[in-house]
Amino acid sequence: MPRRIFIGDVHGHFDALMMLFEAIAPGDSDQVYFVGDLVDRGPKSAQVVDFVMNSPHQSILGNHELMLLEAVTNSRAPEHFRQAWLYSGGHSTIQSYGNNGIPWTHLEWMQTLPTHLDLGDIWLVHAGVDPKLPLEKHTSEQFCWIREEFHSMVQPYFPDKLIISGHTITFTIPGVMPGRLAQGEGWLDIDTGAYHRQSGWLTAVDMTQRKVYQVNTRQKRLRTSTLDELITHVNPQRITSRRMMMY
Repeated sequence: MPRRIFIGDVHGHFDALMMLFEAIAPGDSDQVYFVGDLVDRGPKSAQVVDFVMNSPHQSILGNHELMLLEAVTNSRAPEHFRQAWLYSGGHSTIQSYGNNGIPWTHLEWMQTLPTHLDLGDIWLVHAGVDPKLPLEKHTSEQFCWIREEFHSMVQPYFPDKLIISGHTITFTIPGVMPGRLAQGEGWLDIDTGAYHRQSGWLTAVDMTQRKVYQVNTRQKRLRTSTLDELITHVNPQRITSRRMMMY
């Protein structure tokens, strides 16, 4: 049976991503999806983008791609936009591209990334949705940046779809330990903080076989678990923005 595999925020950690792919060994019929934030913070954003854009796999737009595009391609953007991107890991991305800078082919490809994908029973988005808004009222602001309102939902946004997201590192959600996945009402967060010193885990979830592959970006160590073993169920009443304000 073809597998559907979802990969959390890579943030420039190309070597760990290659270790994941070696372990997953996707076949021609398997479908692999990235939840965005391929770039920034880690050392090899250029290699990550080059790999994904030249693969058959699909990625959606993350807030870090959004920041990069605004800083690099919008000549009218205020200087504080560029500084915010650089502060949020953009320096590492620039260094990964070397003296030639970010090629236009990479920028054009990022501009084509969708904000979400409807896969039938799974709805893929980088950050989440606003439970107070109908879907047609959403913009990239909600899809790429939302946190607290999404994770504190008390009922699923879709009656028949699981929302898979990244963006918010799972251990910043109350009650979730580093490296674990977080599940709430109708959503599953798979960003386990590949770049963060308190975690370092890059996660791939095989939803077909309900298996989780993780590589620690510092220790270069692979581990596998069942999905059920690694999920922490979140109490929406405990959600607070104080811990979740991270890029």
